[in-house]
Amino acid sequence: MAPAVFPKGCLAMRMRDVHGPVFADADFEELFPVRGRPAVSPARLALVSVLQFAEGLTDRQAAHAVRSRLDWKYALSLELTDTGFDFSVLSGFRARLAEADAGRAVFDAVLRAGGAAGLVKSGGRQRTDATHVPAATRDLSRLEFVVGTLRTALDRIAEVAGDWLVTVAAPEWFDRYTAQPEDSRFPSRWAARVRHDDQCGADGMVLLEAAWSAAAPPGLRHLPAVEFLRRTWVQQFRHVEGVVRCRHPQDNPPGLIRLRTPHEPEARTGAKRDLGWSGYKVHLSETCEPDAPYLITHVHTTPAPVTDLAALEDVDAEQIHHARRDHDIDLVGPVGKITNPEQATGGFFDNTRFTVDWERRRAVCPGGHAGVQWRDAQSHCGTPVTRVRFAERHCGPCAPAAPMPGPAAT
Repeated sequence: MAPAVFPKGCLAMRMRDVHGPVFADADFEELFPVRGRPAVSPARLALVSVLQFAEGLTDRQAAHAVRSRLDWKYALSLELTDTGFDFSVLSGFRARLAEADAGRAVFDAVLRAGGAAGLVKSGGRQRTDATHVPAATRDLSRLEFVVGTLRTALDRIAEVAGDWLVTVAAPEWFDRYTAQPEDSRFPSRWAARVRHDDQCGADGMVLLEAAWSAAAPPGLRHLPAVEFLRRTWVQQFRHVEGVVRCRHPQDNPPGLIRLRTPHEPEARTGAKRDLGWSGYKVHLSETCEPDAPYLITHVHTTPAPVTDLAALEDVDAEQIHHARRDHDIDLVGPVGKITNPEQATGGFFDNTRFTVDWERRRAVCPGGHAGVQWRDAQSHCGTPVTRVRFAERHCGPCAPAAPMPGPAAT
């Protein structure tokens, strides 16, 4: 009946016609107990989840589509009279995938089906870009962050060494750190907030010094919450003439290593163009053949493409070189702009103006003079480089080389 209603087909029907059964119940058997009430076919739930994502439907809408739409029944191999399932089954299925870290099983099955259909193949093109993944916590102000970090450490220490904590904690700590940190609970005046911040830093330093003392219970310093407190205090506070003071915002570490919340220790500060967030950054790749649909891929299950179009902020020479040498990939993307004003306006020539014979280890400058020394070295970050030195008697009187800082070229 579905082919008669959709003579030209549709997305859901083509999933079955082209790929056949993408998923099998055996792929998810470890997610369900042997005993208990019968479960809805996990293979069908996986396919419903894919179609749901493709059309941007809620759980209620997806469950209704299973009951009412001919194209979905065709894709799922269901009878017309099948009443489907309750929408809550979908969230339960996703929870099982998340708990078992089996989400990749769905992704890999789709890629295998795409590979079998010739949609993912070696020697093709793909493009890569980065997107943001917000942390599953709300954004905290700096004062909320440091107070919350100290409060979390106190709670964990109280669970494992409550008697010892009573001997260390000052009585006023219970008033300061009992309630959840919220901006509405802190002073509104800036000077009072700074004093509160400094006091929190001093209290945290007292706790850290006590945890590292010989009288502390064994293993206390290795508690994750205490270790997170130590790392946070390194980033947020400093000693000024023996007094703990909060760091100036300009002294904060870069976003790549800056801690954001004690409730998700791996979250970091991210930024891309005009967007800023607290969480993570993920790089995604998708095929981009002009005569085929675009499929999101990943390196471990996808044959290496010939060309990767990277929509990143900057692509440098090292990345281009390693992509070709290590993975046989032509990396294509925007290279960083020239920021040196003299170089940008042609005030002097760079290493692209030299003629280099790598086999003979010989370099010739634009003036026609050969280098007098060739040696292999390393840059400040450990990258192998080649340095060529030219005679000063040739570079000194050379007019084009006058703005250059010296007779050496790299």
